[in-house]
Amino acid sequence: MADTTITTAGSPASSGEPAPASAAAASTVMAIIVAVSFSHMLNDIMQSLLAAIYPILKDSYSLDFWQIGLLTLTFQITASLLQPVIGIYTDKRPMPYSLPVGMGSTLVGLVVLAYATNYPLLLIGAAFIGFGSAVFHPEASRVARMASGGRYGLAQSLFQVGGNFGQSLGPLLAAFIVVPGGQRSLVWFSFAALVGMIVLTRVSVWYSANRVAPVRRASHGGVTLTRGRIGLALFVLMLLTFSKNIYMASISSYYTFYVIEVFGVSVQNSQLLLFLFLVAAAIGTIVGGPIGDRFGPRFVIWFSILGALPFTLALPYVGLFWTAILSFVIGVVMASAFPAIVVFAQELIPGRVGLVAGVFFGFAFGMGGIAAAVLGIVADHQGIEFVYKVCSYLPLIGLLTIFLPRLNLR
Repeated sequence: MADTTITTAGSPASSGEPAPASAAAASTVMAIIVAVSFSHMLNDIMQSLLAAIYPILKDSYSLDFWQIGLLTLTFQITASLLQPVIGIYTDKRPMPYSLPVGMGSTLVGLVVLAYATNYPLLLIGAAFIGFGSAVFHPEASRVARMASGGRYGLAQSLFQVGGNFGQSLGPLLAAFIVVPGGQRSLVWFSFAALVGMIVLTRVSVWYSANRVAPVRRASHGGVTLTRGRIGLALFVLMLLTFSKNIYMASISSYYTFYVIEVFGVSVQNSQLLLFLFLVAAAIGTIVGGPIGDRFGPRFVIWFSILGALPFTLALPYVGLFWTAILSFVIGVVMASAFPAIVVFAQELIPGRVGLVAGVFFGFAFGMGGIAAAVLGIVADHQGIEFVYKVCSYLPLIGLLTIFLPRLNLR
């Protein structure tokens, strides 16, 4: 059967994306984007605390690396499996008030982690946090796109940079609050979840009022693609996400152990080095979107994934100072890819914002979780240095960008 042709520049009647009704609201609604970005920051601060306290949990519960990996897997697979399902459902039946519900699940997970007395309870706490992520990301990403006024890259970057900034603050807060205060001090972060629930309730009111407005969607040149070409492009985008997030998982889950084992730094200093890397990822995320709006997401994807290769190859062979420098550069370069990947995928299948957000945020989480578990097993048998040498070749997958179509998305 011949492929059916589909045009990526959807008409107002076909894109299926909600947009504000008034002319004034058609422009970027920055207050809403900032609100969901702020909530994303709070959400990811709490989520990143799980990985940040791994050294404490490892010592307190005498965990092996594979058990550390299983904690990450539980959190991320919970989010990965549920996010696409929630995205598909909310494309047809948007759920504005699910946003504070997701934040509430994260709150519950934190409390369980704070008062857990055994390893199974740690897994349950991680699962609640994963469920909160699954509910939050698809609808929050939809809100950011609704409020973008056509500047999709900027909106997606601002939304995601909140999460990156939250992830970078997590280890810092862990170093100065959780490490001195112990596991029980996690409960103090439940107040951040309460603030997030309040902010997201206000966002939900705006979302509910604007989701039924007439659809309005900017044209990006009317490039026509077959279903087969769209499927290939989506598969390539997933592989690129795969390479990026497995490498990022090797940093976020095991970087503290790497610098402690190889360079003999303290737990607190290892958290500061992880904070440096995550700040770099936040910077890369915020610059990637506007650059994608200006030059197109395909350009950003080329640069951010393949461009990190020289630095990842060098990282396992340098001293502590250059490890910090190279990890910062890698964080900036690689993190700039994800906003462009999400925008590119949303343009390939217009009107399915929830599905795209669910699949790609979920895929990102899932691949990171699987990678964390596998890398933990490898680290137990071959050593943590071996893990970083193997992972250094992952950006080579960026060569697959050549198979992405040239869409006029500027």
